[in-house]
Order: sequence, then C-alpha cells, then structure tokens
Amino acid sequence: MDKTLNIIGGGMAGSEAAWQAANAGIKVIIHEMRPKVETFAHRTGNLGEMVCSNSFRSDDHEQNAVGLLHWEMLEAGGLIMQTAHKHRLPAGGALAVDRDPFAESVTAALMAHPNVSVSYGEITSLPRDGMWIVATGPLTSGALAEAIRQETGAEALAFFDAIAPIVYKDTIDMDVAWMQSRYDKGDSPEERTAYLNCPMNKDQYNAFIDALLEAEKTVFKEGETANYFDGCLPIEVMAERGRETLRFGPMKPVGLTNAHDPENKPYAVVQLRRDNALGTLFNIVGFQTKMKYGAQKAVFKTIPGLENAEFARLGGIHRNTFINAPTLLDQEMRLRSRPNIRFAGQITGVEGYVESAAMGLLAGRMAVAELTGESLPPVPETTAMGALVSHITGGAEAKTFQPMNVNFGLFPPIEGVKGGRKGRKDRYKAYTDRAKADWQAWLGQAALDAA
Repeated sequence: MDKTLNIIGGGMAGSEAAWQAANAGIKVIIHEMRPKVETFAHRTGNLGEMVCSNSFRSDDHEQNAVGLLHWEMLEAGGLIMQTAHKHRLPAGGALAVDRDPFAESVTAALMAHPNVSVSYGEITSLPRDGMWIVATGPLTSGALAEAIRQETGAEALAFFDAIAPIVYKDTIDMDVAWMQSRYDKGDSPEERTAYLNCPMNKDQYNAFIDALLEAEKTVFKEGETANYFDGCLPIEVMAERGRETLRFGPMKPVGLTNAHDPENKPYAVVQLRRDNALGTLFNIVGFQTKMKYGAQKAVFKTIPGLENAEFARLGGIHRNTFINAPTLLDQEMRLRSRPNIRFAGQITGVEGYVESAAMGLLAGRMAVAELTGESLPPVPETTAMGALVSHITGGAEAKTFQPMNVNFGLFPPIEGVKGGRKGRKDRYKAYTDRAKADWQAWLGQAALDAA
C-alpha cells in the first residue's frame, strides 16, 4: 500500500490530521483549494483560518466538556491547541486567539514539516486509490458535495451558519461602554476586563428588538430550508422566538456592573470580545446575523456606544454541509462504501473549531495505524474524544442527526455521583477526572502498540 496520506481541506480538522500523521513519520499531502477557489467566508489561503468566532470557548478542563477536549488535544501533542495558547487573547475563562497570527503559525508549522506538502487546487471527486481524509468543513465545494451525494446515495444534510460582525474599537464610545468580564471572571486584571459592554435600558432594548425584526434579511433560494444549528442562531431568529429571548441569551445583563452608572442595573447588555492582539478589533458576541449589510449598519448603530461604529467585517450567512455520519461511517471514521476514505471535522456532524480539530486528530491517528499495519485501541467513550467519535459513528439517532458540540450528556454516567443541578459541580469533576485518566492510558497504550 502507498503509505502517503492525502487530506482534502486545510482547516482545523485537516491541519490537525496532517500534524498527527506527519509526526508519526507518514508523508502527508494537504489538498487545499484556497486561494485558487474562494469561499464565502474565508479571506486568505492560510491553513487553519478561523472564519467565524475567534474563540475556542471555555478553557476550564475540570468543569466544562470543551475545556476537557482542549486538555486531551494538548496531551496528544495537538497543533491547533498548542498554537491557540501561543496566540491567546484575554477573554475571561474562554480561549480566544488573535486569528491571523494563529492561522499564519499553523501554516508555517505545517509548511516547515519535512513530511508535509501542500497541493493547491480543488478536488472534485472521491478518489478510489490511496488513503484519504475528507476534512472540507462546512464550506465543502459544490462539486465535491455532489460527488459525496452520488457515492452515499443520500442527500447530504445541510443547515445555515452565520457569522458575527467585527467593529473597530476606536469607533466605540467609551463614555458609554465599559470593560468587564462577566462576574469579573479571569486570573488577571486583563482577563477580568476582557469584554467591552454596551448597556441598554428597557426602552432601548425594545427599540432594538423592533429594528431587528423589521430589518431586511437574506432571502433563501427556492427549495432551500433554513435549518439552523442552535449554537449559532442568527440574532433575528432568536428575537422571533420572543422579545425576551436575547435578554436571556447573548444580551443577558447578569454578572456586570456599569462602570459609568454603577447604581443602575442595565436591562440588557451587548458584549464585544477582543478579536486581535492589538486590541483594535472587537467582535459582537452572539450577534451572528442574516441581515443585509445596509440593515446591519442601521440596526447595530442603535446600540448605545456603537452609534458611530465602523465595521471591519459585517456579518453574513452561508450554507453548512454535513453527512449523516451514523449511517455512513464505521467506527474508524471510514466511509463504509469506500473504506480508503475517512471523514473528519464539521462535515461529520460535529460543531465547532475544537470538535472539528479533535476529529481531525483522531482521523489522522487512525490513518497512521492503518498505513503502518498497527492496531489502534478503541478510544474510550469516557473521554471527550471518545464520546464525540462514538456519537457520530453510531451513538446518535440517524433519523434526527444534527450537528453537535461536545457536552457531558454524551458521556457514560458515573454511578454513585449526585445528579441534578446541586450535584453538577461534583459530577462534572468526576467526568473530567475519569476522562483524563482514561485518555492518558489510551495514549500510552497507542504508543506501545505503535512501538
């Protein structure tokens, strides 16, 4: 067998898969269509480019499932997490990064690796020979998506994903806005003041909701159904669910005190998070939108403190394609009808940068084991990695399969640990303690088997 691993797509999953395989001594070719073939959301040809948020979400590896996934990836020598920590920005308890230097570093690391090469150009069909990983993400090209549909004999599922706008900080009125992380969370003064907050009273909030509901929105093509992932709903869709929905979601006023008027509690708060190391760009947290560009400017400028805001990027919406993984993939993430092809990343039905990179890490390691004739032990379902891969390769109900973030609901229960809200802290700590021990044992066994 040719011991070269071909990877289609140089995003989070493809980059991580390439890194894992290359470090195991496998020659890797990353096939990336950018910048020759552009997408709606990408701006560069860099590997590992972040197209939506600049956050990898919570970094708490004792009480949060995604933070545990961070930890597991670091333990496995993951490129994405190592690079994220190098380019970390203050974000309270979250792991946010300076997106351009992050992608540039991922690209530089892979390009410098002696076992990695990059071929720029679009792959339009599923190859029959060699070993491949399809890690094309939510913006899989139309030609390749059609090839996948033809091969699987089923319609690829799709939902619509939205991105949030980015504002120049020097255009924000700091006589109105103030810097504070929710509940002053963070280990340093910089972390505890990582977010920029714009307060609203009740009248301002209601006027904002009215403007949001009346704004001109993107119209979908005939026959397209707007199935949104709940973790990335456009703010207009949230507002349509009830006038108070946003106030109990991304605009909740809890854990914050207006530095300009500490005696009066805001009715709602719009938060912005730093988007680059210089602190010159801030993205509006949770404000993914399908409003047209002109409407965005008009509506967002009704937010106190943003009346004169200028935008480095406006929000938008794009199609996000994924396969019905529980039906199509085996336990090794291989396409049942074409076992020389693995899938990894968001196209498998995981959601988020971290989850995508994690599935790339596993796909890369599984491919290495197959190419070298080694046996890789099953990933324990008690780990964040194992819980995710088990979910997408058979644990989820195929008929209702939708994109999923990692969460403790995917983990096998622990006997004797208190349930309900009161026992949640102890339960989550028990999950993470068990996962860490089992993940380290798995890494050790995998290393022994490869020796």
